[in-house]
Amino acid sequence: MIELRQLTKKFGDLVAVDQVTLTIARGEFFAVLGPNAAGKTTTIRILAGLMKPTAGQARVAGFDVQTEPLEARRRMAYVPDFPFLYDKLTPWEFLRFTGQMFRMSEGSIEGAARLWAARFNLGEYLNIAIESLSHGTRQRVALASAMMHDPEVIVLDEPMVGLDPHHARVLKDILKEQAERGATIFVSTHQLSVAEEMADRIGIMHHGRLIAVGSREELRLRSGSEGALEQTFLALTAEEADLAAAGKKLVAPEPGPVKRV
Repeated sequence: MIELRQLTKKFGDLVAVDQVTLTIARGEFFAVLGPNAAGKTTTIRILAGLMKPTAGQARVAGFDVQTEPLEARRRMAYVPDFPFLYDKLTPWEFLRFTGQMFRMSEGSIEGAARLWAARFNLGEYLNIAIESLSHGTRQRVALASAMMHDPEVIVLDEPMVGLDPHHARVLKDILKEQAERGATIFVSTHQLSVAEEMADRIGIMHHGRLIAVGSREELRLRSGSEGALEQTFLALTAEEADLAAAGKKLVAPEPGPVKRV
C-alpha cells in the first residue's frame, strides 16, 4: 500500500533523505523512529505530495504521488506534526468541509462527522471557533477530520503531541482498529513506547538513511542489545554514527511485508 523506491531529497548540499526504499503492506502498522533531522518528516511530506523528491518514487495504494496526486491523496489521510486548521471555522464546520473536499455524500458526511466527533470526544467543542481551542483539542479535530473519508492509508507525523494520556489511548485504539480492518498505518514518532506497543515493524532513520527495518525482536537481535526498544535504538544509531565516521554506510535489509493473521 506504501512503496518508496530509492527516495532521495536534497536541499543544496544537504541530503535530507538518502535513497530510502521501503514497502509497507496492507493492514500493517509501521512506525519510523529517528533523532531530530533524521529525515522522517521530509519523507512523510514527500509521501503526502507536499514536496517533490530529488530522485526516486513514492506510491500510495498503487498510485504515484507525483504523477497521480489526486488518486493517491483520495486514498490517504495525512496529519502533520502541527496541522493547519481554519481558525474561523468550528470543528463541526471543519469536519463537514473535509467531507466535501473528499466528495462524500451529504448523508455520509453527517454520519462520519458525528462518529468521529464522538470517538475523539469533541461534542462540547463542535460549535466553538477552532481559534479558541487548546492545542490538544485542535489535534483531535485534525485527527477526526483525517478519518472522515475512510482512508486506505493513514500517515501521521508525531500524532501524540499535545494529546493527554486518555486521548493518546483513544488514538492508539483507533489506529489498531484501522489496521485490523486493512488500513496501512505509517507513523513517525519520538515516543518509543508507541512503536514498541503498536508497530508490526519499526524503521530507524539516521542522517537521511533508513538504517534498520524489522520487528522489535529482529531489531534487538541485529543490535545485539537486551531489553527495551530504547537500548536497541541507541545501539543502532550509535553503530551507524561510527560507520559514517569511518566513511561507510549501514544498509538496512528489507524484510518481506508483514501478513496479519
